[in-house]
Amino acid sequence: MLRPATAADIGFIRSLTTRPDYAPFIGDADEAQLRAWIDDPSVRVLIWEGAARGFAIFRSADQPVVELFRIALDRAGGGHGDAFFRALVDHAFRDLGAERLWLDASAENARAIKVYTRAGFRQEGRLRAHWFRPALGRAVDLILMGMLRSEWQALEATSARA
Repeated sequence: MLRPATAADIGFIRSLTTRPDYAPFIGDADEAQLRAWIDDPSVRVLIWEGAARGFAIFRSADQPVVELFRIALDRAGGGHGDAFFRALVDHAFRDLGAERLWLDASAENARAIKVYTRAGFRQEGRLRAHWFRPALGRAVDLILMGMLRSEWQALEATSARA
């Protein structure tokens, strides 16, 4: 379901990052930046092809502490977020060898925060009025969330017994 992005995927990625309904929650990068990330060995740009399509960007993917920098689905609210996010978390720990996976999210993106929490992520902090969102005309709080390898392993062991 997850595969590395190529230059041919840039149009799809930008079709999500430029959507007006996503503007309050996700940043956009131009084609040159996306190409640079695709070519950077410390970054993983992935495409998810499941019941819905999505993309994700991992930064510091070659380090023990990995950041899930950007994530979006083509159909938000369709019930696909949990499966997509679970695949990303598994990829970070299983394939990238992460010891810790972290992300930030707009405090106003309740749907995403619920997905992250259901997956076992813990809130680790809040940066108040930190991220200016032009679509909103104001800065929003950022919620910092993370998971440790030991927490992921415990979740894996629990789901294997179920």
